[in-house]
This record gives sequence, C-alpha cells and structure tokens, in this order.
Amino acid sequence: MTRCAVCSSHAVDAYQKIDDIAYYICGACGSMFADPGFLRAVEDGTVSNYRDTYWEMELRAAKERAYGSSLQRIAETFFYSRVPITRFVDIGSGPGYLLDAVAAALPDATDMFYGVELFPPEPAFRSKHPNYKLCPLADVDQKFEGGVCIEVIEHLTPSMLDTLAKQMAQTSAPEAVYLINSGQPNYVLKEDPGYLDPHGRGHIMSYSLEGARRIFEPHGFTVIPLPGRHWAFLVEYQSKSTTKPPIEQLEARIWSPIPENAATLRDGSGGSLMFHAGLDSARCYLEHATAVERMEWVRSLQADIERVEGKFANKTLVHDTSAETGSPIDHAGFFGRARRWVQRHAS
Repeated sequence: MTRCAVCSSHAVDAYQKIDDIAYYICGACGSMFADPGFLRAVEDGTVSNYRDTYWEMELRAAKERAYGSSLQRIAETFFYSRVPITRFVDIGSGPGYLLDAVAAALPDATDMFYGVELFPPEPAFRSKHPNYKLCPLADVDQKFEGGVCIEVIEHLTPSMLDTLAKQMAQTSAPEAVYLINSGQPNYVLKEDPGYLDPHGRGHIMSYSLEGARRIFEPHGFTVIPLPGRHWAFLVEYQSKSTTKPPIEQLEARIWSPIPENAATLRDGSGGSLMFHAGLDSARCYLEHATAVERMEWVRSLQADIERVEGKFANKTLVHDTSAETGSPIDHAGFFGRARRWVQRHAS
C-alpha cells in the first residue's frame, strides 16, 4: 500500500498518471506527490530535473518572473518582516536573474541581496552578480532576515525539502521571514491542472500547508498562510506567538512595516516603485481574501435565516406576546428586515 511521502499516512488515493508517472493525493495532510519509487530516483540522481533541456525551457520564464512578479514577492516580504532586513536571499536562484532585477530596481541596496543555486545553467546564462553563489545555502557565511524561494520546492522530495529547511534554520536570524512560492494542491486542482510535470518542468510535489508544517515546524519555523493565494505561504523562524488569525496578522504587518524595511524599498536612486509594488500587491490579495471571507459569512447567515424562516413557512403572520410588554412580535417583518440586510451586504 502506498504511503504519503510527506506524512506517511496510508490515507492515500490515486490522482492520475502524468507521463507514465503515477501521482497520489493524501487524505491526511492533503499533499500531492509522484510515485515514491520515482521520488527515490530523484534523490539518488537517477532522474535529474535540471538537464540542458530543462534550462532551454526555463531561462525565458525565469527572466520574465525575475523582472516582474518575483520583484513583487521580494517587496512584499519586506512588508511581512517584523525585523529590519540587512541580508536577503533568493533560495534556488536558478540563473540568478532576480539578483540582476533587484540590482536595477534597488541599486543602493544591491549588496544586501544574495542568491544560491545548486544546479545552474551553463556559465553564459548565469548572473554576474557578486553575491550569486553556486553552493548549498548552509555554505553561505551569512545570517539572513528575509528571503524568497520561488518555484523551487515542487522540485524537491520531502527528504530534500527537510534538508533545505534545516539549512534555512542554520542561516536565519531570529524572526527571519521567507516567502515560499509554489503551487499547493488547491492550485493544482482548481487553477492549473497541468502544474504537475515529472519530466518537463520537474514538478514532482505539491505541498499543502499542513504538509509544509510537518517539514518546517521541527526546524523552528512557523508556517503562515497567505489568504487568497493557493500558491504561496510564509515561513518565519523563531516566530513570536500570536493568536490573531492570518488576515489580521498580515494586515498589521503590511500597514505598519518596519521603518528600516520601508526605507530600503522607497529611498535611494531607484525611487519608491518597489515600496508601492510591495504594498499594493500584498494588500490587493489580502483585501480580496477578506471580501471572499465576508461573502461566505453573509451567505451562511442567509442560509440560517432561510432555515429558521422555513419553520414559519405555513404561517403568513405569526404573533407572539411578550410576557413583559404584551406587545406582538412580527416574525415575518423580522425575517424581511434580516433578508434585506443580507442582500445589502452581499451586493
């Protein structure tokens, strides 16, 4: 019987075959994973995700992300951080284009940014940034307060991701925060059914938030959801405990950024574009998630009203006499007012 590659549960169902590789979905942690035998082959090097054919497809996409959405992810992370960021790392930097992009966007801060990569393309296609490192994260002699890991962990088996999480803990300052960009199962199922791809893009995993917790938490990280996104989450090292729900947590962070982090994004010869890109990106996703949450609440309230109203469906007007006042209570009028309130808040 197949066991979950993340949590070892037997509550596993077949998902589908992709390029003759079976994929499964776990009913316990929710993660999706390729056949365990294939995962072992990735770990022992029999199967490689990063041959020349991979980089032939990936280089153009890597540049497009680096000079677009990945810059937004960096800017957002500065808002999410609860400590001043002096060193920032792009984990799994690929050709290192994001270092070049951030050097153009934040020229006065370029020295604080690092990139690490284990399987780079040919030298002609690599960044020349002095902080582009071809080594494991643990070999970089720095402590980081922030970072991103963009389109990486879906290439890593749970054992490989566990090793990365351990190295992140070794190189993280207290309260360091990282934005992990990777398609979660809801993203695969509802938004991009072609995301899992064992041989082309090398996407062998789709980690759920629960799956990520099982790997990151033993190394001292807290997994923080990013509401409104099935393709990103935060991990924070030695995070200070909070009882606030994710939306309230993130609202507090983005509307009261650490002054030094705001200054990095808005000052210097690069202007304030990165500050506004980070703020607007973070708040738009969050406000959309807030609207969806409130709409779900309104719909549940409407369902409750209709359920209670059904008890009086056979009565055109129900009167009840209050013991204290002797005045009648018009249930039909009450339900009408409740329904109109729900309709106003749902519009």
